[in-house]
Amino acid sequence: MPSRLAEAFRDHPVDLHQNHLDFNSAREVPDSYAWPPLGDETLGDYKYGVESVPIIDLSDPVNSVKEQMGRACETWGVFQITNHGIPMSLLEKVQAEGRRLFSLPAQQKLKAARSPDGISGYGVARISSFFPKLMWSEGFTIVGSPAEHARQLWPQDYSKFCEVMEEYEKEMKVLAGRLTLLMLGSLGITKEDIKWAGPRGEFKDACAALQLNSYPACPDPKRAMGLAAHTDSTLLTVLYQNSTSGLQVLRGGKWITVPPITGALVVNVGDLLHILSNGRYTSVLHRAVVNRTYHRLSVAYLYGPPMNVQISPLSKLVNPRNPPLYRPVTWSEYLGTKAKHFNKALSSVRLCAPLNGFVDVNDHNRVKVG
Repeated sequence: MPSRLAEAFRDHPVDLHQNHLDFNSAREVPDSYAWPPLGDETLGDYKYGVESVPIIDLSDPVNSVKEQMGRACETWGVFQITNHGIPMSLLEKVQAEGRRLFSLPAQQKLKAARSPDGISGYGVARISSFFPKLMWSEGFTIVGSPAEHARQLWPQDYSKFCEVMEEYEKEMKVLAGRLTLLMLGSLGITKEDIKWAGPRGEFKDACAALQLNSYPACPDPKRAMGLAAHTDSTLLTVLYQNSTSGLQVLRGGKWITVPPITGALVVNVGDLLHILSNGRYTSVLHRAVVNRTYHRLSVAYLYGPPMNVQISPLSKLVNPRNPPLYRPVTWSEYLGTKAKHFNKALSSVRLCAPLNGFVDVNDHNRVKVG
């Protein structure tokens, strides 16, 4: 039985370029994958301390964690977490299973290709339809059980992949619920203020997808794009990027590399949390670049509310000086908006300009006016 999240993606299809390049045999970047050259002048260099994505230790006192998260969400829209409780051994197993999947021959992987109106399975990024060039990456999406597609990849040996992914999803759901309460708690919001949180704040009806992304080594990385700039339609996304850099976030007009930290996880604010916070927390624009030498694998946990719950600015954050900036929208409805408007989706559900002196620019930067 398909999950409600899978049904929502099915109800809002996008026109994907189903061109699958054999990256391992490519000796140059084909024209269909050739993006305008990536210039170094827009890159912030974390190695020299120009700018640094916040790192938050979840073992710190709760009030300190909330304060740090609130500051990071307002100023960056992204942060890294350590001491999060996900065993390193599990992260390594997920990494190993992901590499096992993407190392299969191209024709074998295509046996598990997602259907044109589906979300689960092997294929290109859903955002591909919004760009004229293809991306130097491949993905595998899991919504619900991975068994059906894993059976296509390994007819006699799919159980290990399923067990690892299901264990990871279980752990991540608990962590994502905890992060949601902490991030909203930094705004003074409690679990009692969120009807769909449940009596113990366990968010048991929350919906999520697991996304494995593969970025093969590229012969000309400055002319290719691993994953084009976008915001997530989620409440939040939790990313394990292992040891190879490639994730970049936009801040102050510069692309800042998020440095890999052993065992750490990257957390970024999604569009729905931006709406809940009435625009205070930044839905961060991010992308993935590739490199010449290393194959990079990342694992993203895309976390959102129950599909049919109305998401709107929380009442505690709204007053005459700060009117609601966005109309109520369900995740299911918003996925349809995203499929149509992409990075302009937030603007399309906006009600009015804020009165507190801030306006959104291109849906992802907040600047002071007047």
